[in-house]
Amino acid sequence: MNKNNSNRGFKSLLEILLVSTRLGLTSFGGPTAHLGYFHEEYVRRRKWMDEKSYADLVALAQFLPGPASSQVGIGIGVMRAGVVGGIISFIGFTLPSVVVLILFALLFKGSDIGNAGWIHGLKIVAVAIVAHAILGMAKNLTPDLKRKTIALFALLTTLLWQTAFTQVGVILLAAFLGFHLYKQHQENEEVSSQFPIAKSVSAICLLLFFGLLFILPVTREVTGLYWVALFDSFYRSGSLVFGGGHVVLPLLEQEFVSTGWISEESFLAGYGAAQAVPGPLFTFATYLGASMKGWQGGLIATIAVFLPAFLLILGTLPFWDSLRNNPKIKGAIMGVNAAVVGILISAFYNPIWTSSILAPMDFALVVILFSMLVYWKLPPWIIVISGAVGGTLLTLL
Repeated sequence: MNKNNSNRGFKSLLEILLVSTRLGLTSFGGPTAHLGYFHEEYVRRRKWMDEKSYADLVALAQFLPGPASSQVGIGIGVMRAGVVGGIISFIGFTLPSVVVLILFALLFKGSDIGNAGWIHGLKIVAVAIVAHAILGMAKNLTPDLKRKTIALFALLTTLLWQTAFTQVGVILLAAFLGFHLYKQHQENEEVSSQFPIAKSVSAICLLLFFGLLFILPVTREVTGLYWVALFDSFYRSGSLVFGGGHVVLPLLEQEFVSTGWISEESFLAGYGAAQAVPGPLFTFATYLGASMKGWQGGLIATIAVFLPAFLLILGTLPFWDSLRNNPKIKGAIMGVNAAVVGILISAFYNPIWTSSILAPMDFALVVILFSMLVYWKLPPWIIVISGAVGGTLLTLL
């Protein structure tokens, strides 16, 4: 009996690995497209879960910071084969793009492309894509005056005092304000679902998430160790992202370009490469880590940037019902969401806008790219190619 159970468990894990790896090799188009691929594969074809359970899982992933599609993939693995299933699902979906971007970083390292026109074009692409992502977030996360005010406070504070502790302090204060301002907030109806994970495991994951968020900056300041600083920067960036992989761009640029750890040219070349590969855009962090510290840095960066999402999805699965149906907790999270919008606008202005839009022609190109993305609904990879071509043409004018 035990042997049969073991065989079934191994077969389930192998199946999860094979299916998630295939998705990791073929899922282009960003988090929204990924969720469509997942629905087709896991719900319609394999019937691993029903429509309601999938919708609940997607709602949870959208509710939390981090890469939504990766969190949904982890959750599906957990529901299929427990925590190990979640780990296997994450590895399968993420590993292909991790390998490609580490190789790209190692091949690209040392190339002299500082004055290339296509690099300037990629800077302008970043302006268009991040502006679109932030506008969407602002519409959803700051719909009323109270949350707009919280976002403004976060924007001004992080713009004028750019330290690792500032972001954490702003998030804490925003949670406190949201808790009090929205403690009477009510949903239209209560919803419920079941997720097969022990609450003790979830509690440990949540303690780790918050513990690392506060311990890492302190350890970084006390020790001055490079690897601690590297892990802290990626971990905080992964902890503060709502709305998909594009939104992590300004946080990572603020952490690594502004501090001189990596050149803006290398940063943007990697961003273009990340757009061109399947799987989660968060693996852009893999490229950054590999550019700075070889393949070891790539692996450390990958673990650090995805770890918050992993801890949060595992930590909240059993508590999802009480979280989304508790007005006070929902209020605190509403405050945090609003603050993140302000933090991202601050990072969008400096360094993305200030280093990219240097002349009227630059602004004209960003308007064209933004229109292609927002109004013509063209996929991001076309925007990247168009920006690179446009940047090259600008150098010829």
